[in-house]
Order: sequence, then structure tokens, then C-alpha cells
Amino acid sequence: MPKTWQGSLLRVRSGTQRVTNVELFFDLVYVFAVTQLSHHLLGQPTVEGALQTALLLVLVWLAWAYTTWVTNWLDPERIAVRLMLVTLMLVSLVMSAALPDAFTTRGLVVGGAYATMQIGRTAFVVAALNGQPLRRNFERILAWCLVSGALAVAGGLAHGHTRELLWALAAGVDLLGGAAGFYTPGLGRSATSEWTIEGSHFAERCQGFVIIALGESIVVIGATLSQLPSVTAAAVAAFAAAFAGSVALWWVYFDRSAEEAARVIAASADPGRLGRSAYHSIHPVMVAGIIVTAAADQKMLSDPAGIPAPPTIWMVLGGAALFLAGHAAFKATVWRVTPWSRLAAIALLALLAIPAPHLPGAALAACAGAVVVAVAIADRLQAAVSPGESRSQE
Repeated sequence: MPKTWQGSLLRVRSGTQRVTNVELFFDLVYVFAVTQLSHHLLGQPTVEGALQTALLLVLVWLAWAYTTWVTNWLDPERIAVRLMLVTLMLVSLVMSAALPDAFTTRGLVVGGAYATMQIGRTAFVVAALNGQPLRRNFERILAWCLVSGALAVAGGLAHGHTRELLWALAAGVDLLGGAAGFYTPGLGRSATSEWTIEGSHFAERCQGFVIIALGESIVVIGATLSQLPSVTAAAVAAFAAAFAGSVALWWVYFDRSAEEAARVIAASADPGRLGRSAYHSIHPVMVAGIIVTAAADQKMLSDPAGIPAPPTIWMVLGGAALFLAGHAAFKATVWRVTPWSRLAAIALLALLAIPAPHLPGAALAACAGAVVVAVAIADRLQAAVSPGESRSQE
């Protein structure tokens, strides 16, 4: 029977919630967004450029993540919800196209697109949930999004550091909202126990975004190699190191942690709490690490035998460290364990900064990749020695 505009737009909760094709189609825009962020960092490999890229990543992530929360409750197979997603997809595409000039000539496009998505999406949900218990929560969210949207547009109209400040405040409002239960005068606050998400679906969606970021890394490696005028031994070594590094990042996250975490949130009595902390707040840190690593790979592959410049050194080491820091926080949040292997690896990456100015780019990338590979091996050894204990922690 074809879907219509009538009837409830909520998903039918019956067993495991599946990710729909239209959700995967929606994610395609964010493949482009991640590429734009990587290129923005490459174009401005400075402290200010890194902070600007981080701010843009937060805006991109929040636009995507808020939509993921919505599609966990609303059925993307309903025509009205599908059209809402397609509209958000179009606005996201416009926003992504403007990202390279976000802090120069196209600030209003980025700020306006962000405000349109945050306010428009939430207003749609408020209307769609007429008579449903969840509506009160989205009324609170709408109040917060009106504030963040106004700040985003004001930032687009401003210039210089004022724009950065206003956009940081806009992102801060949307991040703080969830932590504060979207407290709104007259409407009160919500508890995470009221956010009755289907945990496995939410986990799978966030896993998909990690794959998007890793895909950008693979594309960068292949594209940069194809543009080299000649393939030297150094280039082959650099290519192998970059590819191994990307595989290691995938392995650390997906080998065991991703699947087991999905089981934990699915079985949790309060999946909204884990969704907010482990996925909504922590996953963008890992995504940031992957984006920085992709930018570092492009720099390193362009001159694999040369001594990398300081910005490239910090991207090579910092990308891996950022990813491991995010994964350490993820493990600590989901399993309440101290991720010693990740912390030791971050310390080792910091120590690599000492010899880094004297190492060719390919060698430095190989060293950083080896550290991540060591973490993956440590996880496997732990699983082999104490499978029951390890499984409960991973």
C-alpha cells in the first residue's frame, strides 16, 4: 500500500530499526561536506585555519546529527518525511558548497543555511507530532534552535572574529541545549529517558558518518597518487603508509567497538543518554581526527621524500591523536573503563614530535600509522587473553 500524507509519521517500533535508502542518499551530501572541510584545512594550515575548520565541522555535524535524531523517530518512508529530507539535503548542499568561503564572502550562505535547517526541521517535527508525547520536547528544541539560528545568521552578516564568535555561540547553544534538557521557560526541561530512540539505528547512522570520513581519506590517497608526475620508491612507501593508517583507523573503531557499542545502546534502559554523550557529542572528535589525517596524507604524498613543514607534522601526529582521544572518550563513556592503550598511544605520538622535524614525510606517516596499528593489535591480544572481560569492555 503506497505511503500517503495522512496518518502518523512516526516509525513503527517493531524489532531492530533499519537505516533506509533515503537516509543513505541524504548522507551523500555530507561526503561533499567532509571533502570541503579537508580542503579548507589544506588551504589554511595554521592554528586559526584549524580552529575555523573545527568550527565548520561542528556546524556540519550538528546539522547532520539533529536530522539523525529526527529520522530515528519519524519514518523516512512517509512522503512528507522524505520530502523534508530532500529539502534538507538541498540546503546542506548549498551550505557545503559555501564552506571554503565561509569566513570571507559566503558567510551569510553558511549561517543562513544552518539556521534554515535547524529551525525548519524542528518546526516540521513539531507539526508532525501533533498529539504525540514527543511534541513537547521538540517545542523546547525549537525555542533553542531559534536562538542558535539567529546567532548563525548574525554571524553570517558579521565579519572577522565577530563571525567566528557568533558561530561558536550558535554551535554552543545547540550543544548546550541537549546537555540542559532543552530547558525552556514555561515548557520545563526533558530527561534523556524521554528520548526514546532506537539505539541500534542511531549507532548505525553515526557509524555511517565515520565511514564517510574514512572514505574521504581513501579518495585523497588515491587522487594524490594519481596526480604524481612519477611514482618513486618514496611515493610507494608513502602510499602504503597512508593506506595502512586509514585501515588502522577503521580497524580500531569497527573491529569490535562499533558493533558492541551498538548492542549496549540498544539494550540500554536510557538510550537517549548514551546517544547524546557517546554518539552526538564524542563522535565528531573522531571524525575531526580522520579529516585532519586525510589532509596530512595529501600534504605528505605530494612530497614523500621531503622533510614536512611544521603544519604537516602536526597534522600527521595530531590527526591520529585526535581520533584516538575521541575513541578513548567513547570507550570510557560506553563501558566505563580507562582506555590505557589509547592514552599510551597519544603520549607516544606526542613524543614523535621530537624526531619529526628530521624525518621524511613517508617515514613520519609510517610511524604515526604504526602507533594506531599497535592499538588495534593490543585490542586483539586483549580479546584473545580474556575474551569475556574484553568483550564486555569493547
